Amino acid sequence: MENNQDLRARLHALGRKTEYRQDYAPEVLETFDNPHPGRDYWVRFNCPEFTSLCPITGQPDFAEIRIGYMPDVRMVESKSLKLYLFSFRNHGAFHEDCVNTILNDLVRLMDPKYLEVTGYFTPRGGISIYPYANYGRPGTKYEQLAEQRLFARE
Repeated sequence: MENNQDLRARLHALGRKTEYRQDYAPEVLETFDNPHPGRDYWVRFNCPEFTSLCPITGQPDFAEIRIGYMPDVRMVESKSLKLYLFSFRNHGAFHEDCVNTILNDLVRLMDPKYLEVTGYFTPRGGISIYPYANYGRPGTKYEQLAEQRLFARE
């Protein structure tokens, strides 16, 4: 496990002046070692102020993004996650693409046991869209969990 001095040297966003990116920036995501890698447990994040742009009209879309995961060796650092989610602000993407992109980027970053992302987008034109995507590590009980949770959704 990393000591605090090594961790501080490796993490760039935490404890420093916040620099906001103007477009999609997965490179701002950072990780740290899971202090309990042998235990299954949930980590949940809620971002109630997510924004992106409609790729066709350029109009802003607003959402609450919920992320839940079971870490393995690496965990996402929360300030870097905030900066990453903020980087969608001027990014043109459909709601479903935003949710799947977030899922893919976090799977690549952490290689978690299990991860799910839900977007609760506010209505535009009288319709709300709530895309959901999940991932379970292939060949494990977490892959089965992903399938169960996916098909149990409304």
